[in-house]
Amino acid sequence: MPLIKIEKASFSYGQQQIFADLNFVLGTGEIFCLFGPNGCGKTTLLENILGLLKLNQGSIFINNLNIANLKPAQLAKKMAYLPQFHNKTFPYKVKEIVLMGRAAYTPFFSAPSKEDKKKVDHVLKLIGIYHLRERPYLNLSGGESRLVMLARALVQEAQVIVMDEPTSHLDFRHELEILEIIVKLIKEKGLSIIMSTHFPNQAFYFENKGIKTTLGIMNNKKLLFQGSPEKVLTEKNMEEIFKIKTKILSYSEAENEKLKYLIPLKIIQEQKDEKK
Repeated sequence: MPLIKIEKASFSYGQQQIFADLNFVLGTGEIFCLFGPNGCGKTTLLENILGLLKLNQGSIFINNLNIANLKPAQLAKKMAYLPQFHNKTFPYKVKEIVLMGRAAYTPFFSAPSKEDKKKVDHVLKLIGIYHLRERPYLNLSGGESRLVMLARALVQEAQVIVMDEPTSHLDFRHELEILEIIVKLIKEKGLSIIMSTHFPNQAFYFENKGIKTTLGIMNNKKLLFQGSPEKVLTEKNMEEIFKIKTKILSYSEAENEKLKYLIPLKIIQEQKDEKK
């Protein structure tokens, strides 16, 4: 039985249809990468999966339960969220920001328990930022802030983490750090990940690491292509959707190991008919 199942999902803002008839499944210990041009509806789809928006048609199931029938606290125990942006407003300490991830387990008018605080320390150690626990969140770099948000999602102890462009605006090192942590969480904790990305090589990265990876290319209100990165990330598909010339390269770092990467070469200029 799939952990996440999306059937015939459609969503509109008024008369403006964002996507229609989307279908995909996600199993335990797997990752689904959502890829596509700006404005194609990736974030809107994630917000529907999280229950922040409601589908016009179709259904989203987690553990065979329709999320439309779950209360927010119930859904928060099953699915966590790593947003693309997070406004830094109040000077909370890192440990306090992460502790907010335990809200679904804390009764009204009650303070977080000692066990909640232990879980926070465990997660901070797990992703290597325990040394930041007393630091004001306002004073962190972009990469450190993203790790804190990941810690807050992890402390929810959900089966699924939904990530909206988790490496956006990060430098090369911090991008790789986030990707390595995602691999660790999937392999060691059995978590399942749904993430949007603008970087197709991230899907290749997960596949190269031996994780079952599904890539869905979203455009024109649909998932046009869906499957393993090796099958979906083709030079033909990149030309069709993004109008760019690309090259798929293979690299072997060790014997019997084959790593793949996509290299952008040039933009394909569309031919326009000239009036004579």
